[in-house]
Amino acid sequence: MSKGRYRVQDCQAVDWTQLCERARGAQVVFAVDVAKEDFVAAVMLDSGELLERIKWRHPGQTRLVLDALVALQACAELAVVMESSGSYGDALRWQLHERGIAVYRVSSKHVHDSAEVYDGVPSVHDAKAADLIALLHVHGRSRRWVQLDEQRRVLNAQVQRLDQLKGRQQRQRNRLEALLSRHWPELSALIDLNSVTAAALIATVGSPAYLCAFAHKGPAILRAASRGKLDAPRIEAILESARTTLGMPCLAEENAQLRALGNDLLAVHKELQQLINALQVQVAEDDTLQPMAAVIGAPSTAVLYAHLGAPSAYPSAQSYLKALGLNLKEHSSGKHQGRLTITKRGPPEVRYYLYFAALRLIAQEPLVARWFRAKSQRPGACKGKLIVELMRRLAKGLWHQGQGEVFAVDKLFAPPPSCGA
Repeated sequence: MSKGRYRVQDCQAVDWTQLCERARGAQVVFAVDVAKEDFVAAVMLDSGELLERIKWRHPGQTRLVLDALVALQACAELAVVMESSGSYGDALRWQLHERGIAVYRVSSKHVHDSAEVYDGVPSVHDAKAADLIALLHVHGRSRRWVQLDEQRRVLNAQVQRLDQLKGRQQRQRNRLEALLSRHWPELSALIDLNSVTAAALIATVGSPAYLCAFAHKGPAILRAASRGKLDAPRIEAILESARTTLGMPCLAEENAQLRALGNDLLAVHKELQQLINALQVQVAEDDTLQPMAAVIGAPSTAVLYAHLGAPSAYPSAQSYLKALGLNLKEHSSGKHQGRLTITKRGPPEVRYYLYFAALRLIAQEPLVARWFRAKSQRPGACKGKLIVELMRRLAKGLWHQGQGEVFAVDKLFAPPPSCGA
């Protein structure tokens, strides 16, 4: 390989007028390898001929490049292609859309997989990645990058906030459990530490010593913290555990830390409930999402729609499965028959929420429960795989519902149509 094969020119040193003349009347691909600051682009004709490689600093030099692309579009049929990863390229993509320049996306996996085929070397760097992105577009391996409408953007922001709050809630719960195992280990056997009642109790009393110090008010404190959900025997058991705990006595600062964790958990729970209520209102007001929410719930519907759009936008049930990462793959060769597994491509959040939607179906629908019980009793059955199978069936059912069909649980287990159907 020649040393200067991947030579890149600074955008300020490029003769854009000459480049426009070379591209006049042709179909031109401007393929961008996105980074945090150092962007690289390959300018290529649809025949595969490379005209130039350009680099620039974002955002400082991006306006210069945008002005040059507007001029290039005036004399050629221009398409800008980018990888579908991260958010560093979103500002550039927005500016391109505002200028009426067509933007396409290619899969980062396709870029990675084609690296060795391109030049016999498996390594990938900025200039080579830009070439690969351009070639993948030329060979039809890209698709149009459509701007999300306002509703999708709102749901995206809310879904991301939902994920942040749940992550914060889980981290604080883990910290609380660790501290209670040191200072009040008996409490976890008497009350669910993941409950709001546990958070309210710790926010109110902190350590067991505080509860013992106000023993005469103990029952009233516990009833108020649980909003009347703790019965008398449970209250007495908690008070007894506070008096006889094996835990290490808390210092004042440690007690304050416990109470702060409890208060933070209460605040997160309140914000989560407000966000879930807002999602439920939004979903209920949308005729497209209402039927979907009736099957998997409003939060799961919001997550699937925010990440993937409406199931009706997909040409087939299999394409919707593929977007969910639930399509099957295998590695077989000769007499070796590899086992089937799901690809897990696409956003993991959608599979997470669909997984729990499948568990709810098993718990709430007798037909699904019978199917799951019968399948799991077979020799060698794996319950995890059965849940994934139910997720695949549920996803197909959601796609058919998006085509105007009525969702029915019994249809999930109907035999597949014949090849001639």
